[in-house]
Amino acid sequence: MPVVSTRGLVCSASPLAGSAGRRVLADGGNAFDAAIAVAAVECVTMPARCGIGGEAFAVLYHAATGKAYGLTSAGPAPAGATTAFYKGLGHAFVPFSGPLAASPPGEVAAYQLIGDTFGTRPLGALLEPAIGYAEEGFSLPPGIGRDFVHGAGRLAESPSAASTFLNNGNPYGTGDLFTNKSLGRTLRRIAEGGAEEFYRGALARDIARALQEAGGLIYEATIAAGRAELYEPLTTTYRGYLVAENRPPSQGAILLEMLNIMEGYDPASLGFLSPEGLHLMIEAKKLAFADRNRYLADPLVESVPLERLLSKEHAARRRAHIDPKRAAGRVEPADLVALGTDTSYFCVVDGEGNAVSFIHSVYAPWGSAFVAGDTGILLNNRQRGFRLEEGHPNGMAPGKRPMHTLNAYIVFREGKPLLVGGTPGADLQVQANLQVITGVIDQGISPQTLVEAPRWFSRPGSDPPGLDDPFEVLLEEGMPPEVWKGLAARGHAVLDWPGDVNPGAVQLIQIDQQSGAMTGASDPRGDGQAVGL
Repeated sequence: MPVVSTRGLVCSASPLAGSAGRRVLADGGNAFDAAIAVAAVECVTMPARCGIGGEAFAVLYHAATGKAYGLTSAGPAPAGATTAFYKGLGHAFVPFSGPLAASPPGEVAAYQLIGDTFGTRPLGALLEPAIGYAEEGFSLPPGIGRDFVHGAGRLAESPSAASTFLNNGNPYGTGDLFTNKSLGRTLRRIAEGGAEEFYRGALARDIARALQEAGGLIYEATIAAGRAELYEPLTTTYRGYLVAENRPPSQGAILLEMLNIMEGYDPASLGFLSPEGLHLMIEAKKLAFADRNRYLADPLVESVPLERLLSKEHAARRRAHIDPKRAAGRVEPADLVALGTDTSYFCVVDGEGNAVSFIHSVYAPWGSAFVAGDTGILLNNRQRGFRLEEGHPNGMAPGKRPMHTLNAYIVFREGKPLLVGGTPGADLQVQANLQVITGVIDQGISPQTLVEAPRWFSRPGSDPPGLDDPFEVLLEEGMPPEVWKGLAARGHAVLDWPGDVNPGAVQLIQIDQQSGAMTGASDPRGDGQAVGL
C-alpha cells in the first residue's frame, strides 16, 4: 500500500535502509542526513547493487533557499587507462570483471559533500546503522538472496570476493545471516577520518595496494583524484512542469530529450498502456539513445552539445523521424554538425520540504567481482562504460569519466517539488522514468499504481558490445494483450521479459503542494518499502 505522511518519508529498496533513514528523521535530522544513512545501509544490505566501491548521482532540493542541485560523484580513469593499453591485452571491450574493470570510487565523497553542505549530523553518527549491519549481520531478504545465488559463479572467480561474499564456497540464500566484518571495520575508519581517510589516508593506500597487486591501474593518486561536485541540474519543461536531472557523464539528458519528443504528442488521448502511446515512447527512446551513444561524454574533457540536444527545436526534428504506424529498424544519431555543431535508488523528503533523489551503483550485479584485500570493499566495473574507439567522445582516456547510466530526477511545479523518483536498471532507468513521469502528468495515475504497472524495455541501449544488435521490446507479464498485438503489428520484435533482465525497483514520492501530504510508493519488484513519520 502507498504510505502518506506530512512529516517525512523514505522510499528504499532495502527495508533496513528505509528504517535507518526514518530514525534519522525522527531524531530531528533532515532529508540530507537521512539520505546519507540510507545510502550507507544500502551499501551493506544490497552489496550486489551498490557499495562504497561504487559511485553516486543525486538531485537535491534545499527548501530554505528554494534551490535545486545536481550531484555527481564518480572517479576519473587512471593514468594508464588507454584504448591502446586494453587493446594491447587483446580486449575489444573493457573486461567485465577484475581490477581492470574498476573506476575510482565516488560514493564516500558524496556523503561528505552532502553532509558538509546541507546536513546537520556528523558523518560518523550517520554511518552507525550501516556499521552495525556489517558487523552484526542481517538476514537476506528474497531479492538480495537471489543476487547472491545468481552471482556465485562470478564471485568464485576472485579469492577475495569469494571469501567475503560466499559461505565456504556456496552462495548465501534467502533468510541466511550475512555479515561483512571487514567492511564494518572499513566503515569505522571512515566514521573516524571522513572522506579524507578514504581518498588520501591509510585506507586509500590499502585499496590501491590490493588493486595493484592484482594487476589493476588504480594507484593512490588515482583514488585521491576522486571528488564529488554540486552543480545546477539539467532541466527541461514538460507540459509546464520543470524536470531536473543529472548532467553528463550521467545519461539523464536522454530522459529530458525523450520528454521533449513526447511533448509533441497527446498521450492522454491515447490512454494508459495503449499500444499507440507505447509505440511513440519506444521510438522516442531509440532516437534519444542514438544521440546519447554518439554525443554524450565527460564534459570535463569533451565538448558536449547539451543545449542543442535538449532544445525543443531538436526534439521537433527528431519527432519528424517517428512513423506512428511503423517501428524503425535502424536509427541514426542527429547530425548536430549540420545544425551548428545494477544499482540502487532511493528518495527522501522531510517535513521542511527538503528532497533527495539519490542513485548509486557498482554498475553490473556484483560490479567487478573484485574485493580490495581485507577492506571488504567490492569495486565497481564502471570502466566498462567507455568505448575503446580512438576519437569517440566517450572513448577511454586517463582522467576522464565514462558515460553513466545512473540518473535521478525531481519534477517541479511552480518551483516546488512534485515528484521525487527514480529506479535502478542501467539502460532501463531513463525508460522507466519516462513511463512514470508521463503516467503521472499525462494520465493522472497514482504513484503505487504506476510503480506496480507492467513495463516495457527497448534494447539495445548503451552497453558497447551490444550497440549493433537489432531492436527488440521486452514486455512484462501483465501487459494487456492489445499492447502485444499492437506493437507487433507496427513491426516491433516483442519478447517476454527474461528472468535475467533487471525490471527495476522504482521508488516514488508525490507531494501535494497545497496540503504538504507526501505519498510514497515502493516497487514490489524489490524488497523495499515506503516508510513515513
